[in-house]
Amino acid sequence: MQQPAAGDRSAAVPSLYPSQASLAADLHHTHRVIEDPEWSLATVPHLTELCLQHIIHNFEKNPILDRLLPEHQRKVLDRLSTGLPLAVTANLISDEEYWKKCCTERWPVCDISNYGDSWKRMFFERHLENILKCFIPNTTDPNQVLELIPLCKDYVRKLEVDQFLPPVQVDQKEERDDLSDTGSDFGFGEVSMNHYNLGVLITALPHLEELHLTYGVKDCGMNFEWNLFNFTRQDCRNLAVAVKMCHNLKVFKLTRSKVDDDKTRLLVRNLLDHPCLVEVNLSHNLIRDKGAQAISKLINRSRLKTLNLCNNQIHHLGAQALAGALAENSTLTSLNLRLNCVEDKGGEAIGHALLTNTTLKFIHLGSNNLSEPTATLFSQVLAQNTTLTSINFSCNHLGPDGGQQLLDGLADNKTLTEFDLRLAEVGDETEYLIHQIVWANREVARRGSLQHPPTKLL
Repeated sequence: MQQPAAGDRSAAVPSLYPSQASLAADLHHTHRVIEDPEWSLATVPHLTELCLQHIIHNFEKNPILDRLLPEHQRKVLDRLSTGLPLAVTANLISDEEYWKKCCTERWPVCDISNYGDSWKRMFFERHLENILKCFIPNTTDPNQVLELIPLCKDYVRKLEVDQFLPPVQVDQKEERDDLSDTGSDFGFGEVSMNHYNLGVLITALPHLEELHLTYGVKDCGMNFEWNLFNFTRQDCRNLAVAVKMCHNLKVFKLTRSKVDDDKTRLLVRNLLDHPCLVEVNLSHNLIRDKGAQAISKLINRSRLKTLNLCNNQIHHLGAQALAGALAENSTLTSLNLRLNCVEDKGGEAIGHALLTNTTLKFIHLGSNNLSEPTATLFSQVLAQNTTLTSINFSCNHLGPDGGQQLLDGLADNKTLTEFDLRLAEVGDETEYLIHQIVWANREVARRGSLQHPPTKLL
């Protein structure tokens, strides 16, 4: 082999340019690395992270939370799906952020101030309400409600159900044959129209304090029928028994449900001497004088503070019964009789009761066909009563003389801060002068509250 000649420097120095063969090899190698689907710049996750991923992935089958460190619990809760079965999450997860996520993903409007500032309470109350609103007797499986009770009973404090669906109607001939066999004392068709019985549910909710119900169907559109809005006698019996057993109930509202005198008396019979009830709302029903007489017994055999009988059919006999109870009562602070027809005989009876009553602060007698005699008696009430802070006489026919009587009675009154006389025909000047007196009383009350703010209980 021939050796390079001495001084031949070109032979001793390697080439500065790679050969074609080496370039091809490098390109081929680089191309293979980029296309490798397993190749990644990310580092291998920590073992802790792998364990948390496994817990989240298998949470439904093996829920592990309480044994984790707080920072690990936070990571798990942030990643958990809101679609997990409630049987897994209800009594295990108390974290409010998780339940907030469940609420906001399900409902576009969420105001937790109506739920004691608790997202978990909001979720379970609204979830239970939705099930009740969509429950169809004889069609929906009752276990949908029964299986939810142990999961939600510790969190439900209020139920607002503004719809109860009736059973699906069967063929009329078949239904008539069934009724003839049963010999029921109900009217035709009423047996099949009974709604879901709340008894089992209500008695199983130990913390239930408020119950707001409306027996009817929303958004029925062209399928409207009157029997969709029928609060049956059996419904009333079931509800009355359930409410009686709900010992912690404080607020009971049954509105827009066609409650008549017989049903009112049945309800009242089961509410007498209730240990906690402080508010009853039976507005927008069909209550007449006999129903009002029954309610008058409830006023003095309970701890009622608020009673709303707005938009019923109460006349002077019913108002006189309520007035008799009011004269002896020492707990009721608010009475709403708007949109009835108590007339002057009823208005005067209530006025006489307020001459001795020392607890009522608010009374609404708007749209009751009242006139000057009632205004004359209430002028005495304004002069003597030092408890009333709000009176509403709107949409009556008090007249100019009645307005003047009220103005005279207000001369020395220092407690009334609201007096609604709109459309009461008292005259513009009289209404203005009354407004000035009431406004002055309100300003004095406001300044007093600023100087002596109410103390908050710890």
